[in-house]
This record gives sequence, C-alpha cells and structure tokens, in this order.
Amino acid sequence: MHRRFLLRYYRVFNLEQCELPQTVLDKLPKTETHEHDPIEAAERLIAGMPNPPEIQHAGSKAFYSSITDRITLPPRELFVSAEEFYATALHETVHSTGNKKRLARESILEAAAFGSQTYSAEELVAEMGAAYLCAEAGISNAVIENQAAYVAGWLKKLRDDRRLLIHTAAQAQRAADYILRRSHLA
Repeated sequence: MHRRFLLRYYRVFNLEQCELPQTVLDKLPKTETHEHDPIEAAERLIAGMPNPPEIQHAGSKAFYSSITDRITLPPRELFVSAEEFYATALHETVHSTGNKKRLARESILEAAAFGSQTYSAEELVAEMGAAYLCAEAGISNAVIENQAAYVAGWLKKLRDDRRLLIHTAAQAQRAADYILRRSHLA
C-alpha cells in the first residue's frame, strides 16, 4: 500500500475576527481570570534590572526569546495569584540574563533541543534564580511547592552529572545577583 500526502489549505480566523451568534459564544469555554494587586517588592526587582529586556503581555505561554531579547508573559489576570505571576516573570527574567548583552550564559546562547542536557541545565538556572528572587521579594512561601516540583523534574534529566547541580546553582546565583545589581557586571 502506498501512502500519498495531500496538501490542503484552510483559512483560519481568530475568534475576535468573527461575528457569531450569542448562542454559539455562550457554548465556548470561558477563560478563568483573577484579579490581584501588584507586589511592589517584585515590581522593584524587575524594574531595577540593569539593561533589561523588553517585556510584553500577550498569549497564553510565558517564554524568553534570546533572538529578540524579549520576555513574553500571559496577561496577569490569567494567573491564579500575583505570586504565581511574579514567580513566572522572574523565571523568564533569569533566562534573559543569559543573553550575550548580559552574562552571556552558554545555555542561552546555543540552540538546545527540549529536554537536552543544555536545555535542562538552563531551566534549572532559571528556576533556582527565580526561587532566590522570590525569597528576596518575600513571596517564596506562596510558590515554593511549585518551584520545588519544577526543579525536581529537571533534575531527573540530569542525574548522571552530579557536578551540574552545583554549576547551575552558581549560575542561578550569578543571574540573581545581576538582576539585583549585586555584582561587578551589573
């Protein structure tokens, strides 16, 4: 049996571009939103970073792009709590310290496949750095369980290299110090 592939084109529209009857709109899943006040200590940490990347609020996924030097965060109201929003924002901010304009961390500068040792190490740096910064902002108690689970998940990928944990912890501290302007590089 031979398989043949057929290329098809479809026009796709964003929901906001469509006029739909209210009965259809009522059946669509609702996005749960939450209201929270800013946490001033966390706002100061992010605003005080030297040579900061651009930050935009869009979409439903948080990520840092080293190509554009931009952090993208979902809108605040999509986070269950203000603490979760800032833990995510600080995680992405730590990623941004790896840019060649800042600390030039190899795990950000080189392209790495998801789940690879390099990718896993960078995720550990970002999450440990975010944990340091959450403690600095006084919000660690609210997010510590999630952070511990995240770190444990990435550590499983790296169990063959016992020195890597010490190396990533040192890089995370260096990133946090950079953000806090506690290093000669800031």
